[in-house]
Amino acid sequence: MKRSFILPILLILAIGILPQEGVYAQQREKPKVIVLTDIENEPDDAQSLVRYLLYSNQFDTEGIIATTSCWQRNKIADWRVIEIINAYDKVQDNLLKHEPGYPEASFLLERVKRGFPDFGMNAVGKDKDSEGSEWIIQVLDQPDDRPVWVLVWGGANTLAQGLWKLQHTRPEREFLALVKKLRVYAISDQDNSGPWMRRMFPDLFYIVSPGFHENNEVAYQYGTWTGISGERWYKYRSGADLSIVDNPWVRENIQGKGPLGAQYPDIEYIMEGDSPSFLYLIDNGLGYSERPDYGSWGGRYELYTPPYKKWHHEPETRPIWSNTQDMVWVNGVCHISDQATIWRWRPAYQNDFAARMDWTIKTFKEANHPPMAQLAHPNEITVKSGEKVTLDARPTTDPDGDDLTYKWALYLEPGSYLLYRDYALNNNRNYQLDMDGKETPVAVFAAPKVSQPQDMHIILEVTDKGTPALTRYQRVIVNIVP
Repeated sequence: MKRSFILPILLILAIGILPQEGVYAQQREKPKVIVLTDIENEPDDAQSLVRYLLYSNQFDTEGIIATTSCWQRNKIADWRVIEIINAYDKVQDNLLKHEPGYPEASFLLERVKRGFPDFGMNAVGKDKDSEGSEWIIQVLDQPDDRPVWVLVWGGANTLAQGLWKLQHTRPEREFLALVKKLRVYAISDQDNSGPWMRRMFPDLFYIVSPGFHENNEVAYQYGTWTGISGERWYKYRSGADLSIVDNPWVRENIQGKGPLGAQYPDIEYIMEGDSPSFLYLIDNGLGYSERPDYGSWGGRYELYTPPYKKWHHEPETRPIWSNTQDMVWVNGVCHISDQATIWRWRPAYQNDFAARMDWTIKTFKEANHPPMAQLAHPNEITVKSGEKVTLDARPTTDPDGDDLTYKWALYLEPGSYLLYRDYALNNNRNYQLDMDGKETPVAVFAAPKVSQPQDMHIILEVTDKGTPALTRYQRVIVNIVP
């Protein structure tokens, strides 16, 4: 009797402590990551690498490969990657005081590789192997079922050469299995090898805002990734705060903080155009890497075949994960754009960056750390039309003991339930789900009436009152049945 009574209680208590079942169960496994970077073509790659290293405890970094691009066609700058990692070496011990898992600099330096120093498809084919392309093959051959994420900050031809060689040297079944292990997030097409891979390998998972017309920057203004900070340079309207992606903010919050901060260059064009590729993978409770359409700090994308535009290298031949739009209301103004899928989260990801830079020089007590947003129920639930739904985040804690604020909100775009989206557009207002307690740990609402199964995505934002204020999330997918 005692055993049967105690076990259910322990299981109930564990709900808020153990990883939740459902859609996020796989996200807690560290992603394997290879970065391809045309570093030194402009300052933003170095900026992104500094930020990447602050989150390197969240990834298994398998490679950082220096490459070419349309901006840097016949040289590579692996020396700059090494320089920044050496600065990271000076702060790694301090970072470990705040969170575990930061890799040794020696481990990262062993994984710095060189691509072939030529542009685009000129570097793909017979006798075009490089230590970078050979390393990609070696990583894919590891006996590890996890996907390999290739984050393309410049040209993609080092990956293309690896695939070209595998296709010409491996049995078809083995080759196709290796292709299916790959996940690519590319910052536009900075050479012509990306479109070639998408055409040649239909099973290759690819996130990209397609195209770049040489000597014409028109393609970049349509890139989802420019939502990181690109309003001034690409002249589009945004409801985000531009002051936190500008040089005065960088000098105050990043550059003056220790050896790694000193490696962060001034902004010349936009701040960190490459960072969305790894912000997408950060385990903050918001994103889910296998579902780009769910949205994250790295943006939101949908699976379709983009129509051909004049700035594309060539027509797309099959569905890829590409641009889509979010509707975000700021001070009574509605903004609808691809870039909004990123800039809507800007205060959170910039505060998080500043806090982690503090970790390089401060003790645990002197710095702020993100809250641990937790639910007392699974991340995915099924309810009936009209049923009372209770969302409970009372297990949430904060490692610094800071007071917390809570915000429950309907994320319109990822869900299939369209009535709310239509209502928001037709009535020209920032529609929110009719919810009691939407700024408390426990929120309650009635499931809407549906004639067929639908789903809604509700995001919990938990923000602490530390300095800078830090935010973590939980996503609840509510499946509604008639």
